[in-house]
Amino acid sequence: ASVYEDVTVDVQPDPKRYLLQGWLYAFADGVAGFSETWTKVKSSDWHVFRDPNEQWHRTIYIREANTVRQIQQTLAMAKSQNVFTTWDTSWVKCVEKHVSAWMHPEYGLGMQVFVPAQRDAMTNMINNAICVNGMDKLRFSQDLALYNLALSEQIPNFNGTVHKETWLNDPVWFGVRENVERLTATPDWAEQIFATNIIFEPLCGELFRSQFVMQFAAPHGDFVTPVLFGIAEYDYEHNLAYTRDLFKMLIDDDEYGEENKRVMGEWLSHWVPYSSAAARQLQPIWSQPKLKVLRFEDAYERARHRFTSILSNLGLELPKEVQL
Repeated sequence: ASVYEDVTVDVQPDPKRYLLQGWLYAFADGVAGFSETWTKVKSSDWHVFRDPNEQWHRTIYIREANTVRQIQQTLAMAKSQNVFTTWDTSWVKCVEKHVSAWMHPEYGLGMQVFVPAQRDAMTNMINNAICVNGMDKLRFSQDLALYNLALSEQIPNFNGTVHKETWLNDPVWFGVRENVERLTATPDWAEQIFATNIIFEPLCGELFRSQFVMQFAAPHGDFVTPVLFGIAEYDYEHNLAYTRDLFKMLIDDDEYGEENKRVMGEWLSHWVPYSSAAARQLQPIWSQPKLKVLRFEDAYERARHRFTSILSNLGLELPKEVQL
């Protein structure tokens, strides 16, 4: 066994694995410590799952520490060279309002989706993977908040508070906010992970991070912001890896696979319209920077292709009634 397996497997046993007397504890209403009824999908053995990233406490601390150092070093060099004064003014406005506003969905997903979901999942291996996902989201949200403060000090007249007003009241963000709020209100932990990492992230998250920020920053003189967003995209890649493996395990389950596929089809029918509409409402942001680096239509086509590729990899198809 790997070190990862040594420190994760069987840390959280259940009545099907060692706890012959049943759960040792329960909630006040009599519900056991963990329940397979907390999600619609089923598994003949939840303990089969292994995180392909093999994340455990030590690896988490090392990766997050390296991330913080990378950001700190980038900011220190940028400040020493006074690079922020070369930013195009149209891009400064975009960073004030929209780039900084992205901290809010990241925080909402991290604290209200992944943190609760990791408590409800059935094994320690699944808990660990989801927990790391939540930590990534919360760290990135904090990165953006601290970055916003740094820019307020470095750029004259930089509005470091308008991002909250933008998030709450700018119509371009209404769809994203509704999507995130609906995700936070979903009681099924597996549905939360599926709807976020399989649907929302490629259609909205990567669309904004990769197809707007990463494309538009450098041509407007900004080589700093892409460092933060590049790290976030790396985070999503390894979080998508565990998500793929988890749902592939459920789809390939000999006993419950077909039923799980049907449930995921229902989730696609329910969630894709929200994420697709949210993505399209972001379109006006692409016209705000001075240099028109990439049309929104082309950016959304890339996001759409990414989403359908993820579904294909899982062996899933978009329900016929759902339009992208």
